[in-house]
Amino acid sequence: MTKQTEPRWLTLARQFLGLREIKGTKHAPEIVQFWRDIKRSGIKDDETPWCAAFVGAVLEHSGIKSSRFESAKSYLSWGVKLQQPAVGAIAVLSRTGGGHVAFVVGQNSNGDLLLLGGNQNDAVNIAAFSRNRVEEYRWPTDEPLPVGGPLPQLNAANSTRES
Repeated sequence: MTKQTEPRWLTLARQFLGLREIKGTKHAPEIVQFWRDIKRSGIKDDETPWCAAFVGAVLEHSGIKSSRFESAKSYLSWGVKLQQPAVGAIAVLSRTGGGHVAFVVGQNSNGDLLLLGGNQNDAVNIAAFSRNRVEEYRWPTDEPLPVGGPLPQLNAANSTRES
């Protein structure tokens, strides 16, 4: 899948690359807006883990109803399950103390997944994650299923923190 034919939600997600939390008492307005976009307007900061808010806001702006919940693992019951990763799929990962959720964009030379997500080292970026952390891959219910095939090989740093 080339960038021209990648899912519209992934193209939209790329527009947020580089967005970061603001340290201290101020909060990134875009991150606070993600909470409103998923109908969680009671959360008004950028310190609350926001990976699911990012994924949800991107989906909502793409015309797809998200899980509308702040938990990454809420995506385990959303959409349809894929057996293999695909560009644009939502990867739901396990981590100590919870989960993480992000969009699949490719793989690195080690075979690790490259995920575009929010709250990856307090920012929106593309980072590498071990495939053995993946609980499931999910795809929007009303969207055509992705065509199988190998993921594109890209370069990105390993994630050190998802919170």
